[in-house]
Amino acid sequence: MYVLSGWEGSAHDSKVLSDALARKNGLKVPQGMYYLVDCGFPNRRKFLAPYRGVRYHLQDFAGHGNDPENEKELFNLRHASLRNVIERIFGIFKSRFTIFKSAPPFLFKTQAELLLACAALHNFLRKECRSDEFPVEPTDESSSSSSVLPNYEDNDHEPIVQTQEQEREDTNIWRTNIGSDMWRNANN
Repeated sequence: MYVLSGWEGSAHDSKVLSDALARKNGLKVPQGMYYLVDCGFPNRRKFLAPYRGVRYHLQDFAGHGNDPENEKELFNLRHASLRNVIERIFGIFKSRFTIFKSAPPFLFKTQAELLLACAALHNFLRKECRSDEFPVEPTDESSSSSSVLPNYEDNDHEPIVQTQEQEREDTNIWRTNIGSDMWRNANN
């Protein structure tokens, strides 16, 4: 995974992401893959955001009679469930390296380097220590063809140039197709 350390906690998410993508050895999204992002990010190529203005948080769906009522709510419920897994991983990291449970008493530059060192150590332990394994969860590979990630690259993996508006429109259509597939499958 990619770790970008050194931004202040108050920096806007989309600005940090733009920096990570623009760096020479920056964040690269593998071909055919995407990252889930929260509402702090626009829905854009390879970064799938939830619907804004639609129920999202898991507690919004808790209790009898609070099931998703349409494809957008179902998409947001499943998006929130996956992001919850991601947030738990941060909890595991903080439990392993308790220095991150509160502000470390070091200079900011030292804190940024400490984070990188701990991330490298965490990855090493995950790879080399059998006792540090998490159970592998089965994946459902029988997804509908209409929810396949749009191909924005040609055969040489060169990006196809699109305006931000075209990119956002294509990505919104892709998200809508995923939500429609989920809704259809949930109701069959």
